[in-house]
Amino acid sequence: MSGNHACAEGAIAAGCKFFAGYPITPSTEIAEYMSRRLPQVGGHYLQMEDEIGSIAALIGASNAGVKSMTATSGPGFSLMMENIGLGVITETPCVIVNVQRAGPSTGIPTLIGQGDMMQVRWGSHGDYEVIAFSPNSVQEMFDLTIKAFNMAEKYRTPTFLMADQVVAHMTSKLVVPPLEKIQVVNRKKPVKSNSNYLPFDYSQDYPPMAVAGDGFHINVDSLTHDERGYPTLRNDDSQRMLDHLTGKIRNHLDDIVEVEHYLTEDADVIIVAYGSTSRSALRVVKEARQAGKKVGLLRLITAWPFPSKEIERLGASAKAMIVPEINYGQIEHVVREYAGCPVTGVPHAAGALIPPEKIYAALEGL
Repeated sequence: MSGNHACAEGAIAAGCKFFAGYPITPSTEIAEYMSRRLPQVGGHYLQMEDEIGSIAALIGASNAGVKSMTATSGPGFSLMMENIGLGVITETPCVIVNVQRAGPSTGIPTLIGQGDMMQVRWGSHGDYEVIAFSPNSVQEMFDLTIKAFNMAEKYRTPTFLMADQVVAHMTSKLVVPPLEKIQVVNRKKPVKSNSNYLPFDYSQDYPPMAVAGDGFHINVDSLTHDERGYPTLRNDDSQRMLDHLTGKIRNHLDDIVEVEHYLTEDADVIIVAYGSTSRSALRVVKEARQAGKKVGLLRLITAWPFPSKEIERLGASAKAMIVPEINYGQIEHVVREYAGCPVTGVPHAAGALIPPEKIYAALEGL
């Protein structure tokens, strides 16, 4: 199966019943596939007039109680940023898939890029945290889509799958477990007898979520609000709300953050990579080991929240780190912040996967 189709099947396995989107290369196959599959499982598909309408419909559907997803790429992702902030402040669970392509602007629509890694973290204004996964295989397009839904539902927040054109369009074996063995998380619902229900209870990292029609009095507003959801100008209310929005992610890093180690235990040099780039990096590690060089790979499955503890731990014993990525240095900057050892970036222009030889040359140059 292709990566994009595996993503769609992962969403359905997670309980997705609503997709709103606008066609954009190289993510369009997700929308096309969902347009056929969702009606078969009692779901609904809407092609919207643009990406702004898509993310707005997503937030509305989720507040009506339905697990929701959209898929887009660079320019469409930029258009979604304001309403992503709306999803954050209203604590609305949903999944946004970004199949990254070459940029900036229209760039090369059909070829790979990894230039949206900082945008997903900082693209919408204000203070907040995000959860973003970076798959490197068809299998992970399926598995991490399910995990993205689970994290969105548990933590009441928009969650991202930061794929790229290569992993989205590659075709590979996909193992789908029996449905009863797939872990599916659903949002917490308030107890109907609770007359003092607070839709944004800041005393809980992830409070129960009442939706339209449940019989609770709720107010969903884009303004800074108190625990009842009503707009406020008080600085102490703003403090409590922002502490809550950031804290519900920061307080649960061990539950969210996921990385993969390959021969890092005795490595003098650690390659830090994610997405399709990690496939080139793995080839480099294997060749370097054959040549007697102590090189390991730390693959970022969770890009955000950033796995800073792992970088600090490995940096304490490593002599150097190398960060290859298909941009001109984004995750490299975050690695530098925590590594505690020299960091070498391997920037690569969007439009092609990084060849292993380019990473190996950086290794040789240390």
